[in-house]
Amino acid sequence: MGLRERKKAETRSAISWAAIRLTVERGFDNVKVEDIADAAGVSPRTFNNYFSSKGEAIVARHADRIRNFAGALRDRPADEPLWDAISVAATAQFGPDPAAAEAPVADPATWTSGVRAMLAEPALQGDLLKAGALAEAEIAAAVADRTGTSVERDLYPHLVASAVVAAVQTAIGHHLRTERPVPDLLTEALARLSAGL
Repeated sequence: MGLRERKKAETRSAISWAAIRLTVERGFDNVKVEDIADAAGVSPRTFNNYFSSKGEAIVARHADRIRNFAGALRDRPADEPLWDAISVAATAQFGPDPAAAEAPVADPATWTSGVRAMLAEPALQGDLLKAGALAEAEIAAAVADRTGTSVERDLYPHLVASAVVAAVQTAIGHHLRTERPVPDLLTEALARLSAGL
């Protein structure tokens, strides 16, 4: 990634993190695009160059993580068993978040409660579904490449991709209920899937 692309990625990340932080702190309806732009140190016009709505900005970090999984899966050794490769590639996406480290959470219990409220926001559900569908398509293509199946004709890559996205969503939801680390929960969820539940 060149300097220009890296700078754009950093700006996109800063905007998304500001959207999440403000929404968790204030509630979805109490945050405007102008607030997000100000918190990220950009203009509202710059915000609009990256995102079409605050919902899209909020889900961008999550969408990137599950989309990046497809690339990470492609990078795994070809002779590695599929579900082992999936587990390593998926859990690698949920390690420490550099943007979050720059603005640490003062009160984890309040933060978790705010994230729960944010994810339950009806206005955000469409953006979450769209992000999941886009990620699922990319994961299905990666699985098809890895298994020699066809993303156009075969059910298998789509079934695996749907299961992986569901495992990610379930692990995150369980993390918010129990505060167990997402990578641990995701490893467990994927192991159960690979064993046929």
